[in-house]
Amino acid sequence: MSTQLDASDLRILARLQRDCRQSVADIADAVGMSKSSCHRRIQALEANGVVERFTATLDPSALGFQLFFLVDVRLSSQSDEVMRAFEKGVLAIPEVLECQLMSGQIDYLLRVAAKDVEDYERIHLKITRLPGVATVVSNLALRTVKPWSGLPI
Repeated sequence: MSTQLDASDLRILARLQRDCRQSVADIADAVGMSKSSCHRRIQALEANGVVERFTATLDPSALGFQLFFLVDVRLSSQSDEVMRAFEKGVLAIPEVLECQLMSGQIDYLLRVAAKDVEDYERIHLKITRLPGVATVVSNLALRTVKPWSGLPI
């Protein structure tokens, strides 16, 4: 999708990305436009799919998640059938936070949250039993140096 965004749109998006709970009046004031104009622009950004959804960032440790793994998965085959079956299976594991189809030496890269080692062992077993999985290599993230904070605007 290619949507033409002007400087005002980009300023609005930067504010929304930083804190989507701001009032439209606060955003309008910060970007130097009227409340009604700002509201119309936000609605257009949503309608055009530039703003996909509004969400909250949760503290993982408050929910008991202490460990995060980057998991390399190689499949036994790259046939459409095997890849579709794997992708369907991985979508059913809630602890898999992200799943990326990769180019290069691995087929998929997963980001997985676990409460402790025993919890990860349970999740790992689920991953290894997914259709088409040939090998799984788990990498424990020791510390987040730069967390996701949004796209560069």
